[in-house]
Amino acid sequence: MIRVLVVDDSAVVRRIITEELSKYEDIEVVGSAIDPYMAREKIAKLRPDVITLDIEMPRMDGLSFLEKLMTHHPIPVVVVSSLAPENSANAMRALTLGAIEIVSKPGSQFSAPDVKNELVRAVRTAAKARVFARRKDVLREAFNIQHHLETTHKIIAIGASTGGTQAIEKVLMEFPVNSPGTIIVQHMPAGFTDSFAKRLNQVCKIQVREAKNGDLLAPGVALVAPGNHHLLLKRSGASYSVVIKDGPAVHFQRPSVDVMFQSVAQNAGKNAVGVILTGMGADGAKGLQMMHETGAKTIAQDEESCVVYGMPKEAVKLGAADDVLPLNQIPQAIFTSLRK
Repeated sequence: MIRVLVVDDSAVVRRIITEELSKYEDIEVVGSAIDPYMAREKIAKLRPDVITLDIEMPRMDGLSFLEKLMTHHPIPVVVVSSLAPENSANAMRALTLGAIEIVSKPGSQFSAPDVKNELVRAVRTAAKARVFARRKDVLREAFNIQHHLETTHKIIAIGASTGGTQAIEKVLMEFPVNSPGTIIVQHMPAGFTDSFAKRLNQVCKIQVREAKNGDLLAPGVALVAPGNHHLLLKRSGASYSVVIKDGPAVHFQRPSVDVMFQSVAQNAGKNAVGVILTGMGADGAKGLQMMHETGAKTIAQDEESCVVYGMPKEAVKLGAADDVLPLNQIPQAIFTSLRK
């Protein structure tokens, strides 16, 4: 049974979330709180497995509370937020602070049609996630990546889901400015991928932006698949570009890591490196296998460093990964393979 505490200053939202989650036999809403101060007391008393958290609340905002919670008493948190554009940066900050998932707030004009299903899925995912206490003085590890790389016709493709925003950031922060063109699929609602890309662009040496249809892929540039759209790699002569398209969800996901990896296998072959990171489900496993079979270098994140060891596990089971590595060794492995 997954024990859930609902934290939101809106009585209507608390009621909707409670009623929806209570429909499922494996979920029990053990309490609710109108602000972080009440939530702190309920956490100590009720010991929930998962917290749903609003960002905008009185007395203490959700981000400040989340930072304190993940520093002193880490618990899986699902952020329930309006998908309004002005809130997307705050939602991205929540993921950076350690939130597991973001879902749109029920009843909001920005809510997705299937928001209730997304909420249930997010709570179940969070219950299986591994959370770590944060330290404000965390030091970046030095990977000593060689900055002089042969990047002609090389492509890096990275796929992730739950926990992936932090994992992708840690990997990309180690990329030198002349890194091969990189494409990224992170399972994320449509309202947040642009903010995610902008966040990465601020902290990385390379340029990172949300992909647009027809964008050319160049050294020193990473393109993030826009939410609710698939991203495919296209080759024309010696150049690569991306195709952004609709289409059915794959493994319940759009964008899908499998769709991206399969297009990389078909269009880049052995000139690519595929990396599958933390995430729930099996999306990306078969696509990474296709990359492996076409001669690409393939890497999966190991269980111990994953927030959720789902997608990498499925890839490993298929024999799709050349290497299974902790997150802090993946950047070096990528660039070692590129120099061969």
